[in-house]
Amino acid sequence: MLEKILADLPPQARFPNLLVGVETGDDSAVYKINDTQAVVVTTDFFTPIVDIPYDFGRIAAANALSDVYATGGTPIVALAIAGFPAKEMTPDVVAQIFAGGADMCAEANVPVAGGHTIDVPEPIYGLAVVGLIHPDHIKRNSDGKAGDVLILGKGLGIGILGAALNKDELDERAYDVMVDAATKLNSVGADIAQLDGVNAITDVTGFGLCGHLFEVCKGSSLSATLQWDQLPMLEYVVDYAKCGYNTGAADRNWDSFGDHMKVFDGAEPWQKNMLMDPQTSGGLLVTCEKGAADAVLDLFHKQGYGYAKIIGELTEGTPQITVV
Repeated sequence: MLEKILADLPPQARFPNLLVGVETGDDSAVYKINDTQAVVVTTDFFTPIVDIPYDFGRIAAANALSDVYATGGTPIVALAIAGFPAKEMTPDVVAQIFAGGADMCAEANVPVAGGHTIDVPEPIYGLAVVGLIHPDHIKRNSDGKAGDVLILGKGLGIGILGAALNKDELDERAYDVMVDAATKLNSVGADIAQLDGVNAITDVTGFGLCGHLFEVCKGSSLSATLQWDQLPMLEYVVDYAKCGYNTGAADRNWDSFGDHMKVFDGAEPWQKNMLMDPQTSGGLLVTCEKGAADAVLDLFHKQGYGYAKIIGELTEGTPQITVV
């Protein structure tokens, strides 16, 4: 549906300084100011995925900031976007959400300089974020090269843990794992973008690993192979996945991208769910030359991304994903 809507928008070619727009489904827009500076702009917001207001604010802010990092940029300022049922939520609860977002932004050295709120039936919170980048360091999701290895920066399974939480069946340890992953800033993206041999970056969020990887394949006119045994998964996730916890969004992702997937024979339903599990503030997905993989992994690991692994590669062929 979103593709059809965007296809009807007027072409943006008349704006030559718009270096990244809606055409490739990238995480942020990028507008060139001069030969050494470009502005990165993005917005992201959603309804609560956790019950603790402060954690909701932190997760939503980290998710919005991630879109700038996924382009290779550095965020510099943010505006809050919020809606609350004014007659049902107390000022204290709203203040906790804003505090979580502000603290997450402070960790990124980003001020929340203002924003806009409205009265709505269901709470929403997020950010509009502005960042900076050198035009030569922009990383699109459409610039992968045949032979590139695929590196994922965080473990999978945030959506599955969230599904268990929604049923009040997520234990405290697993909740902490989920929040720790969702609030880990993807700030390493600004450093990775400057490495030689890095060709494309995106972040894995609502479309799941394979949904976002297919966007890379489509934009790059390439195929991808994923190694199931190499996919990093958050602690406790497999147990919950095997018990049948899943999200409606994962099912919708299969409806959208499933025709472009080939999954190994005998794959169980929980394994297929994991491939399309929506990640709220998930990890960066990097495509790079094989010779650059060690440098990319070294940056990930030195900056605290313990789950970062090589998970597959890009190859010549019709855009599709094969899981082996």
